[in-house]
Amino acid sequence: MTADNSFGRLDDDDYPAYTMGRAAEMLGTTQGFLRAIGEARLITPLRSAGGHRRYSRYQLRIAARARELVDNGTPIEAACRIVILEDQLEEAQRINAEHRRAAESANPTAAP
Repeated sequence: MTADNSFGRLDDDDYPAYTMGRAAEMLGTTQGFLRAIGEARLITPLRSAGGHRRYSRYQLRIAARARELVDNGTPIEAACRIVILEDQLEEAQRINAEHRRAAESANPTAAP
């Protein structure tokens, strides 16, 4: 990848731009916390050519939500499950809204 086309990745939420150390620093947590949420399958960091974990901004937002729950006393495994369920619920609501809009546009005279 050249420098010219790598600049386009600066706005990519899924680009694994952050090392484990930098990610932990940004979240105000430990590298062990990041490993633990990886083991709980909340996030799966990509690996660099040298095998080092790399995190995206999207993954850091998920990790931050898990950390918030853990900081409030939720066990890490439960926090990870809560974040996964919240994400699934948000996706289901998005899909339902799309179906509702499609149904309304297909039959605009139907009452809501």
